[in-house]
Amino acid sequence: MDPSAASMSKAVERDGETDEVAVELPLEIRLNGEPVAVTMRTPGHDFELAAGFLFGEGIVDAAPEVTLSEDLAANVVDVRAAGATPPAARRFYTTSSCGICGKGALEEVEAIAPRVEGGPSIERALLAALPDRLRQPAFERTGGLHATGRFDATGKLQLVREDVGRHNAMDKVVGRALLDGSVPLADSVLCVSGRLAFELVQKAVRAGAPLLVGVGAPTSLAVELADDRGLTLAGFAREGRVNVYTHPGRIR
Repeated sequence: MDPSAASMSKAVERDGETDEVAVELPLEIRLNGEPVAVTMRTPGHDFELAAGFLFGEGIVDAAPEVTLSEDLAANVVDVRAAGATPPAARRFYTTSSCGICGKGALEEVEAIAPRVEGGPSIERALLAALPDRLRQPAFERTGGLHATGRFDATGKLQLVREDVGRHNAMDKVVGRALLDGSVPLADSVLCVSGRLAFELVQKAVRAGAPLLVGVGAPTSLAVELADDRGLTLAGFAREGRVNVYTHPGRIR
């Protein structure tokens, strides 16, 4: 069941008044019964989150069977994927302070994500307008959630997910597509509500999306990875403007 915007927020007291804040709870992701990762997320679409995370990290290559565990008040998702095992010493590039050199990070993504080829072309003005087309009801209640949207080349919103973690929102969108058999996202444009860091580019190219646009700025390693993997990366999409950093041939 899809969570409502109300279920993604919680009432708290603030200056003697009631305020709404985003819900944040841990989710343990297991693979064939073995713990892989714990992420702080906004509950809802947990199956998508688990599937998208494991796919984005190259641990699974196809849609897995996802089951909800009974323990820890349902804050555990167990992914069943034949032949997949939790890596003993995997390096997850999930924070800006991981301390891993850019070259090693690029090589790791190259091993799990082929270059993005082809894809649709999109008018520059339409690309700049996509963040305004994101539906973010939970953000409107709390001001504390990120969003990722999947659009087609005409600017039609196909799917949007919100979460306290920008990576989680992306994983939920990719996970939904994976479970629906829609990966690679060869005809899609992914749009995020914040800045464009390395790991978001990794998840986009792993899913085969040819274009990624965001409201905020890209990082240097995000630009380098997008250029290396053939992704059109665009940032500062606001007020009718957008900056295109890599592979501008898809922009009209």
